[in-house]
Amino acid sequence: MGCFNSKPDDASAIRRRPASIGEVAVFVPGLRVPEPLELPPPLLTDSLPRRLTERLAALRGRIAAMAAREALAVTRPRRRAITQHGGSTSADLVQALEEYLPVVLGMTKDGSQLEDKIQYSWMNQEDDAEETALTSAWYEVLSVLHMMAMLRLSQANSLLLPKASLEGYHTKVSEENKRASVEIFLKAAGHLECAMQHVLPRMSPEKRKGLPVDLSEGVLKATCMQALGQAIDVQLGLAIDSPKATLAVKRRLACEMVQCWQQAHESIADLPLLDGWGEKHRLFVNWKHMEAKAAAYYYHGLILDEGNSEKSHRTAVAALQSAEEFLKESRAACEAFHAASPVSSPLLWGSMKYLHDKIHKDSSCKVRINKDLYSNIDRATHETAAPGLPDFAVALKPEEYRLPSIDTASVND
Repeated sequence: MGCFNSKPDDASAIRRRPASIGEVAVFVPGLRVPEPLELPPPLLTDSLPRRLTERLAALRGRIAAMAAREALAVTRPRRRAITQHGGSTSADLVQALEEYLPVVLGMTKDGSQLEDKIQYSWMNQEDDAEETALTSAWYEVLSVLHMMAMLRLSQANSLLLPKASLEGYHTKVSEENKRASVEIFLKAAGHLECAMQHVLPRMSPEKRKGLPVDLSEGVLKATCMQALGQAIDVQLGLAIDSPKATLAVKRRLACEMVQCWQQAHESIADLPLLDGWGEKHRLFVNWKHMEAKAAAYYYHGLILDEGNSEKSHRTAVAALQSAEEFLKESRAACEAFHAASPVSSPLLWGSMKYLHDKIHKDSSCKVRINKDLYSNIDRATHETAAPGLPDFAVALKPEEYRLPSIDTASVND
């Protein structure tokens, strides 16, 4: 019987890196795309319910065609048609994936012999292998959840990129788009958390060894924490714009952001990521980790400086100087990220759009003021280690995503 659908004409372009991806607010490490489903005739007639197989193939074929187009759009966010709440085409693809999941889960029904009867193949982006094929319905579920998360990140990226006006100027990202992006980030994190907690444990150790690095627990964890970190970054930007937000609120958000990016960094640091999307992913995490530390030490220093003692002022200066050092490191990390293939264009957004100038200005000002107050401030500051950051629990949580019910109508052929 062979393939149910033909291979997309632009399949090679999906794997091939574009020369440039333009401005990036949210990094999306490419989009894995399903390959055509192949079912030998004996397998179809002897082992699998025809209704289930036909529905599986029809839905997957539709997803493959839509994903091939969307994979190219993800790398060209400026060219895609978007709606108020993200990409319309990506929203359609998410809906198609939602309809597909119950059918795939039908292959995993308790006591079913269908879980390992069909081979599912997907094109990778971060792994050295061009594609990974496994006879595991849980692998298919994992791949679908990963795609849903990547689509959510792509939607958030579209919302946070400033749009060009008719005169050619970039317009300000609206508060509505910023708040909508937070909700989308939490959805992305929820898909990935579900994958880690409810899908990976269902796969045998042997099957898990065969997973591409794109679907490794480390990359899933790093991307989940990236989504939370970027959601908090948006919240911090909104707090900076609000006259009602206190320094304490801003410090807490910045410290929570550090925790998220620290976990992302630890999860991805030692993984064998392919040069290109994989290495650019690692560089993005490192860049945002340094930015978060700069923001956290900046607000921590401002709060410490509110104290009345020489010690508190000296510690405040040490914190602000640490913020300036991390800002310098973040600028170098930013340049490395944008220079890595595929190249991207710098874009100041979120909290750092405000803090890039404020950190240096306020650090220099506080050092000068305290030097006038205390004659030994220079020597004492050099002897004062940067204070530790407050340990706040991350308040934002992934939006819970539950696997849908099994499509029993197809299973009970």
